[in-house]
Amino acid sequence: MNPSFKPGNNIAIKVPSHEFDATVAFYRDVLGFTQKQVPSPDNFQSVAFEFGDKTLWVDKIAGISQAEIWLEVLADDIENAERYLAQSGCARRDEIEPLPDDFKGFWISSPANIIHLVTR
Repeated sequence: MNPSFKPGNNIAIKVPSHEFDATVAFYRDVLGFTQKQVPSPDNFQSVAFEFGDKTLWVDKIAGISQAEIWLEVLADDIENAERYLAQSGCARRDEIEPLPDDFKGFWISSPANIIHLVTR
């Protein structure tokens, strides 16, 4: 049986360092999104905004040349999802960003190279 997938709670915009402040100001000041006061679980600077029923993270990432969108996908059975996605030809991208050792999830990319965190 194939696993079931649904959208996760997080969307991340990985932004080059030189565009971070202006990007945060755009979402906060221009669009008027509400900034959330939540600590970033990562070792880079992040700002979180309310984005409907999701959280939009703006992450300051050194060494990238353009912004990237990363999505979270929830799987009902993470082990089955891992096998299913591998059999479906999805590229594992665990090197893209370290996850905690006890974290139940992994990174993949879509055919268009959009990064997805698959977790439960």
